[in-house]
Amino acid sequence: MSHPASSVPGPATGRELAEFGSMLLRRRVALAGFLLAGVCFGGIVLATTPPSYTATAEVLVSPTGVQDQTNQTTPRQREPLNLDTEAQIARSAVVASRAARTLKVKDPDTLRDQVTVTVPPNSAVLAVSYTAGDPVTAAGGAQAFAKAYLANRQATATRVLGAQLKALTGKLREVDTALATTVAGLPRMAPGSAARTIATQRQNVLSRQIYNLTLKYDALKTVAVTPGAVISDARPPTSPSAPSPPLYLGSGLFLGLLAGAGAAMVRDRFDTRLRTAADVERLTGLPVLCEGENARELRELAIAVARHLRDGGELLVRGVSPETDPEPIADDLRVALTGLAPIWVRTDQAAHADAALLVVESHAARSKQLAQVVRQLRRTDTAALGVILLPSPAMLPRGDSYPGHRHPNDPAARAS
Repeated sequence: MSHPASSVPGPATGRELAEFGSMLLRRRVALAGFLLAGVCFGGIVLATTPPSYTATAEVLVSPTGVQDQTNQTTPRQREPLNLDTEAQIARSAVVASRAARTLKVKDPDTLRDQVTVTVPPNSAVLAVSYTAGDPVTAAGGAQAFAKAYLANRQATATRVLGAQLKALTGKLREVDTALATTVAGLPRMAPGSAARTIATQRQNVLSRQIYNLTLKYDALKTVAVTPGAVISDARPPTSPSAPSPPLYLGSGLFLGLLAGAGAAMVRDRFDTRLRTAADVERLTGLPVLCEGENARELRELAIAVARHLRDGGELLVRGVSPETDPEPIADDLRVALTGLAPIWVRTDQAAHADAALLVVESHAARSKQLAQVVRQLRRTDTAALGVILLPSPAMLPRGDSYPGHRHPNDPAARAS
């Protein structure tokens, strides 16, 4: 949590990062708890997620000998076949139906969700992968889809080839009929007549058409359909492809980090308790001049006060929280200031003083209380020199106390 009194000019990014890191360090216990919870959550999900296995069969796609889907060659795809289209065909409903018959599965659509087809760069190979709950089923599924794809490719090419042969046969029959009609009419035409000349030219054209069509027909009759081949059979995998321990545990750790950082920010935003000297200086901007009952620090504090009030004056020692009694600290300062400067140390809050020291009890006082006391001092033109930070009585051994606070079991405290 930031406070206007602690704002320091500087590079915004570096300062914000430093404050964020300091906040995470202050809330390290909560952050560590969320990190541990995130890892445990990832581990639980990992343990409860059933394993899945992926097997892959590689298919070399060859030109069938009939018209194929061509592909523009690129640095990624140098083969003339359009393998991206072939990859979609390998996952099509037609291929899935063939694979379902092999695997004896009634619903082919469920198989399509378990198969993926990829095209390695600069190759004429399809990598057909199948995911299942056990290694044998995964290998069988990948092999079934690879063979079903090749069978479908061969059947499609054979069907296209048959349709082309049928079209050529019909065309040959049509041209042959026209040629026979033309040849039969030649004897009835006068030699050298224009009609006979035209009929002769038509006879030659039809003869050439029959010759060309016959060549095409013979060429198609000798075409051997080559759909491709399985160049790498699917093998049962030795280890599951999912779930991945690094992925699940890493995701849990990341979610724990996000949740921990968010919780730390929220808690730091609304928690204004003053626990340490760093909290006091960060939330209020006031320096901590002395911690606890250290005699050396009290002596140094007395010297600093004497330098500030070198001509003498009044020093107010005031507790921030109601349960803090500043009188013991004031007594120690009176002793420490002896011989340094004519300074009157008092704890009467109604009296006007030249300077003030504020006594803060750790884990009890809040920044708003301290800020309110500082505002009251400013109304009387009393300079707040700094803070004396005392440990919380809950952190002291039972029966002990410190200057500035009477333990609840102290008879003097009960009497007061």
